[in-house]
Amino acid sequence: MSNPHASRLATNRSRLGHKVRYALRHPQRVVPYLRRAGRNTWLRLRHRGSHVAYYRAVMASDTARSPEAAVGGVPSHERWLAIGQMQYDYLVGHGLKPEDRMLEIGCGNLRAGWRFISHLEPGHYYGVDISPDILIEAKKTVVRYGLQDKLPHLTPVDDLTLDFLPDAWFTVIHAHSVFSHSPLEVIDECLAHVGRVLAPGGFFDFTYDRTETSEHQVLGEDFYYRTQTLVALAEKHGLVAHVMDDWERLPHGQSKLRVAHTRLNAIG
Repeated sequence: MSNPHASRLATNRSRLGHKVRYALRHPQRVVPYLRRAGRNTWLRLRHRGSHVAYYRAVMASDTARSPEAAVGGVPSHERWLAIGQMQYDYLVGHGLKPEDRMLEIGCGNLRAGWRFISHLEPGHYYGVDISPDILIEAKKTVVRYGLQDKLPHLTPVDDLTLDFLPDAWFTVIHAHSVFSHSPLEVIDECLAHVGRVLAPGGFFDFTYDRTETSEHQVLGEDFYYRTQTLVALAEKHGLVAHVMDDWERLPHGQSKLRVAHTRLNAIG
């Protein structure tokens, strides 16, 4: 099947030639890019050796400027709502039920989470994030939408071992635009532990920035992976990953994998 995003998937954004061509097409973005590159270089030096500490500092900086931009990259309330609605509609279309127990990894300020909280039974939503700053904004979102009686759990974490959560508990696990900002060792850590908390018959959906050229990263923030790399990583931990083709038809730049304990669950 031909891929309408073939050109995007073949682009290596880390190469100087791409950066020069992009700058010539979008000169107004050069100064913001240089500012971000300078800030990120300073933060990487301060938190050398820990991507989680580095990215927590990035999130603190972004959240201070705009909580909505921090989780979406575009400072627009309408865009924030639209991407959240897209995530919600997709999972409901795939059978998300009020009685499901959901874990959202990288819940941010509840761009989609507030809709999940509203849909699920009280106490059935767990959101974790490495950024305490964005979780403060998440609590504000709970108040804004009057969801206190839904008893959502919002917890800061400093890794993805999920060691404080119970075995085989969550029927749906969700991570949107998390692995797109994660080096491979962070993804490996998550996949090494997510199977323990995933209930039999449940699934783990995550998005990622897909490439069909060399895997690369930009500014230590955006990471691009081949699908087969992530599928093989899941298999290493006894999980099966399946590309969600119907997500590819939605107006979103990332791809989505579904991970489960068995091939039947991954495809169902």
